[in-house]
Amino acid sequence: MLVVMRVGATPKEIRSTVAAIRKLGLTPNVIPGSLRVAIGITGNKGAIGREQLELLPGVAELVPVTKPYKLVSRETKPEDTVVAVGAGGPSTSLGALSERSESKGVRFGGERFTVIAGPCAVESRKSALAVARAVKAAGALAFRGGAYKPRTSPYSFQGLGKKGLEILREVREETGLPVVTEAVDPQSLEQVARHADMIQIGARNMQNYSLLRLAGQSRRPVLLKRGFSATFEEFLMAAEYVLAEGNYQVVLCERGVRSFADYTRATLDISLVPAVRKISHLPVIADPSHAAGRRDMVPALSRSALAAGAHGLLVEVHEDPDRALSDGGQSLAPAAFAELMDSLRRIAAALEVTC
Repeated sequence: MLVVMRVGATPKEIRSTVAAIRKLGLTPNVIPGSLRVAIGITGNKGAIGREQLELLPGVAELVPVTKPYKLVSRETKPEDTVVAVGAGGPSTSLGALSERSESKGVRFGGERFTVIAGPCAVESRKSALAVARAVKAAGALAFRGGAYKPRTSPYSFQGLGKKGLEILREVREETGLPVVTEAVDPQSLEQVARHADMIQIGARNMQNYSLLRLAGQSRRPVLLKRGFSATFEEFLMAAEYVLAEGNYQVVLCERGVRSFADYTRATLDISLVPAVRKISHLPVIADPSHAAGRRDMVPALSRSALAAGAHGLLVEVHEDPDRALSDGGQSLAPAAFAELMDSLRRIAAALEVTC
């Protein structure tokens, strides 16, 4: 349910409506708009008694939200959400995210194309800093690197853990790039939230609902990757878990799904990008590296994602891909990444998108 306030409703009327919703045992989510405020209601198990809210001072109308993903849907928030990473504290409402100034952090959403780049895994301080300097010079606005790595084989490199997080913090301090890294369980999430600017929830954990709730309770933006076989609705419902806990700083990431194709590691579902932009207000980016599983296809998939309307990319870059401890076959060398960024800027200019 969406409570739409009258144009010019006073702060006192809005507070009174919020209090009335809470009194019903429900959760109010205040959504400021350009002309008037709306309040999304979550937590109801059945129908809400409309008469208890319709007669409140300042209330214009009550609008049912038909989608199961209520807070993620444009029915609740028609305007695009812009998520700022590295901007400091959390947002207290859905609408506030769109009101951040451009100077506060790296932005995802709106008419902007933001690239996150770095190695699959943090291997050493020297290597991480070398890659960070290279991707920043090429135009990346944030740095990615795994400190905790959920691998298919228990014998593969699992990441440096806390030491990796400390290296990521050094990367941020030296380069100024916000850092993005994955949390794989409640213990690592606590550490990641303390050291990183953005928490990544990987494809394997997309439906780990207890972890999603903890991410929602954190004070950090969340990068949520689509699961290997997740449907569109399942993906948005996973994001709903985060928003339902009061964290509206969510960026969705299409990373490829399993299909009949065997030439690539996965199939990048480009159609998900315009679908998300139509149905949800959240930003959506693409991960061409994991979708391709091979570096020669990363540039083409990257350009396709930009053309389809993605708000950015997550690209793996390593100083010596053939010696990488994790996913070297899909990682670009710094020179190849710089070439990719040049081509993306030309496409972005034609689309009138900032890159």
